[in-house]
Parts: sequence; C-alpha cells; structure tokens
Amino acid sequence: MTHVRVGIGVLLKPAGDAHSVICGIRKSSHGAGKLALPGGHLEMYEEWSNCAEREVLEECGVECTPGSVTWSKILTNDPMVHENKHYVTIFMQAQVAVNQTLQNMEPDKCEGWKAYNYEELVEQNARDNLFGPLKHLLELDSAQALFS
Repeated sequence: MTHVRVGIGVLLKPAGDAHSVICGIRKSSHGAGKLALPGGHLEMYEEWSNCAEREVLEECGVECTPGSVTWSKILTNDPMVHENKHYVTIFMQAQVAVNQTLQNMEPDKCEGWKAYNYEELVEQNARDNLFGPLKHLLELDSAQALFS
C-alpha cells in the first residue's frame, strides 16, 4: 500500500452497560489473533456515523440505538509497518439497540464478540493482545473516560 487509509473503530456498548465495549479476536491478515473493536474502512463520501452503523450491522448483526452514534473526539495514527499498511482511525461511540443479540456475521474474520470493561482491556494490552488502533486508543490519557 502506498497511501494512508481511514478506518472507523466503534466503541459499541452493550444495551444497558455504559462501562464495557464489544470486542472480538481478529482472524484477518493484519492483526490476526488480536482483540479489536468492530469497524472497518470509511467508504468514499460516507459519513462517519453511517460507516459505524454499517460496520456494526455487517459484523455484529445488530443495529445501534437511534441517535447513539457519536464521534468520541479521538483519532489515532496507526502505522502497521510489518503489514505494509497505515491507517488513521476515527473512533465512534454507539449503543446496541435494546432486545438485540450480538451475532458473529463474519466468522472467517472474527472469532466472536464479547463485552470487555476498561480494566480487562488494559490487562489484554499488557499481554500485547490488542490490535494496533485499540492499543493506541488505550495508551491515551483520555481513554478511560470513554468507559464511564
């Protein structure tokens, strides 16, 4: 790749749980074996919130609560030198709509979805188990506030 791409990472909170986010273990070519948020590439002319909603539906099989998708006001710079990739990741926040059950819609790309709180993600980071964008997010001083 010879250009930087824009990625969207979704801090997807389970219905009724403001202190956790949904993550899954990646199976794809870059970041395989690492814990990551739902998300993906921002498409041409797509709004950030629309991308977040689309990716959550495509990957987790659930809709976001209407009006819950907002920008976290956090971006990370994510060079992935060993994979010859470079992303800037925009982090969006969203809530799973009530009465919806997470599904693994892309089992070839993800092992499954589970809720993690801040302390659990910090522990996973200490074990070097986080995908680059999520790792960079947790290294920011402002990250813990996203879980309160």
